[in-house]
Amino acid sequence: MRYHAPARVAVDPAVFARLPLAAWRDYAAWLEDAEWPSMQRLNDQLPAAAATRFVAQTPALLADGLHYEQRIAERGQIATRAGNWHDLLNALVWLRHPAIKQALNRRQMAEVARVGPKLRSRAQYAMTHFDEAGVLVLLRDPALLALWDAHDWHGLFWRRRQAWLDGAIKIDVFGHALLEHALTPDKLLVGKALVFVANSDADIGQLRAACTQAIDAGVVLSDPLQLRPLPLSGIPGWRADSEAEAFHLNAACYQPRRPGRSYPPPQELAARNGVTAVACAGVRSSDGGLSGEYTENLELTPWQALAGSHTDWEG
Repeated sequence: MRYHAPARVAVDPAVFARLPLAAWRDYAAWLEDAEWPSMQRLNDQLPAAAATRFVAQTPALLADGLHYEQRIAERGQIATRAGNWHDLLNALVWLRHPAIKQALNRRQMAEVARVGPKLRSRAQYAMTHFDEAGVLVLLRDPALLALWDAHDWHGLFWRRRQAWLDGAIKIDVFGHALLEHALTPDKLLVGKALVFVANSDADIGQLRAACTQAIDAGVVLSDPLQLRPLPLSGIPGWRADSEAEAFHLNAACYQPRRPGRSYPPPQELAARNGVTAVACAGVRSSDGGLSGEYTENLELTPWQALAGSHTDWEG
């Protein structure tokens, strides 16, 4: 079932004080004021030299017949529906993560050129999953991967709880659909994660730069199965009920690993002479995977995962 965000007046103000939305306090007025921000206010936050602008998605705009990504690439226009939570949160992600958004657009356009506008490749589905539900993960303790690989959620979020508190693992939410689902307090959030292993000196800025580099290089997001499910609701501080062990024993967002399911190794991030470098362990998909059966299944996955319906939760 597709998620429908609550009306602006119906949103519980408390959600803006809880993660993940609490991390977007820079835009508190746009999120919490009675009125929606205008397109002009959104554009006023862009650098003067920005190659993109937010434009109202109207019938007249859509009459150009261009694909959403094509309009961004060729005209610098980000079609944005007025008075719409999904599109407002997408605009905020564009403002915070412009380099990653532009890298995704370049890759999307490369795939359109490769397979044509009528088909969608596995890479395009992977990029859409990440755009909607993506989470960047900075991992300083590789031992946590064994728990994650096994879907040992009790181990990852309870027995190793301190790792989330002392910075051994950090996250940066990118997916705007994740933020939209957070408007409903009882939603159990599950992200689609790209993981980067780094030493103790790496920071979130380097993580974002490394993600941009890896997307542009085509070594991540060539297949949806490269993305790891990450039940964000288990992270300390995200939900009051996750402070008790009982949550980590039976939470609906904790799903067992499907037989035969495996994950690619994380990217290795290192700072060299002030420049972020990525040792890319991923590989490109050889054919883009144009299976109609596969793509039909994938169309539901981001929404199922986010809404807590886990029919195809692992992607």
